[in-house]
Amino acid sequence: MARFRYTAKSMDGKTKRGTMEALTENAMIQELKSQGLFLVEAKNLTEAKGYKKLNAKQLAGFCKELSTLLASGVSLVRALDIISDQEGIDPKEREIYRAVLLDLRKGIGLSDAMESKKCFPDLMIGMIRAGEGSGNLDQVTERLTLQYEKDYKLTQQVKSAMTYPVVLLVLCVAIVILIVTFILPQFQSLFDQMDSLPVPTEILIAISDFLVQKWYAALLIVFTVFMLIRIIMAIPAVRRQIDYRKVHMPVFGKLFKIIYTARFARTLSSLYSSGMPIATALGIAGNTIGNSYVEGQFEQVVALVRSGIPMSQALREVDGLQKKLASTILVGEESGRLDVMLDSTFESAEALKTYSTHPKHVAVADSKVRPYTAVRSCMDYEI
Repeated sequence: MARFRYTAKSMDGKTKRGTMEALTENAMIQELKSQGLFLVEAKNLTEAKGYKKLNAKQLAGFCKELSTLLASGVSLVRALDIISDQEGIDPKEREIYRAVLLDLRKGIGLSDAMESKKCFPDLMIGMIRAGEGSGNLDQVTERLTLQYEKDYKLTQQVKSAMTYPVVLLVLCVAIVILIVTFILPQFQSLFDQMDSLPVPTEILIAISDFLVQKWYAALLIVFTVFMLIRIIMAIPAVRRQIDYRKVHMPVFGKLFKIIYTARFARTLSSLYSSGMPIATALGIAGNTIGNSYVEGQFEQVVALVRSGIPMSQALREVDGLQKKLASTILVGEESGRLDVMLDSTFESAEALKTYSTHPKHVAVADSKVRPYTAVRSCMDYEI
């Protein structure tokens, strides 16, 4: 049980401050609402020991084990007990699972226990909460397994793709430093005999002298510039402007849109299929895109959906997602298979091309689909 200090307002605008014990901040918000108060600010006075956030690989492993155990008829408490006692997992990861298990034994729900640890993503907590309400927690954790396995695979692909450029950049920087600090000084006596030198050469010699004689100052300058960049990047307005440029830059902008669309569609499909209300699922999925400019548009999207506007229409004007997403969702809304259509959103143009030209797909389409339909939609499958 956590203890919170809160500031809230009543319907008539009066401010009330106080403390309250609750399982989570959400539980405190609900309690305040029952008293006719609306939370303005809250601080956890009994903030638990900070846990490091789990990565996609750890989340996928946890969800896979939990799904398997629950599907086998093992109780939730026993399942967490087994997972926390497994060999080969990181000690800090084991500590998190044991802390969740302790909360479960106190009668706290799994989603609330996970939320209080501050190391599980909002997507996972939301889906677990929906699974608890619908009674299909094993199916929800199975979908989460697929979700985080894909996220881990994508992360590894990005790391692999970035390895060569990073190594090349490091080598280039090392070569420049070697030339400036070791090779150029060898020619100093030769340069001194010359009456005049080109301006670029004089600048290069001055840089070389500075790096050799005041290398500590150079390191301090590099560190200062690095920290300034981090501080500037942390400013929301600057971050938003950079994210805006990402989706509008030539060549790479299209790639970013593909990545953001696939991530959003996959997340929304998982949330929706777990039984979560579509407006709530939209809000959570919109916050997992990874681009503040695109994410900032989802408040309006959620408001439109709550007002009765179809989701396909509300998403049509979102800048930063592929336009085909709205068409895909429209087909899902009309067919009643929104989760399936969202799962069929391809992660790259190459994946779509490979699928559409696959011999088995073409054979099935030519013999079973095209002769009998005037309008058709394609869904992804694995062979």
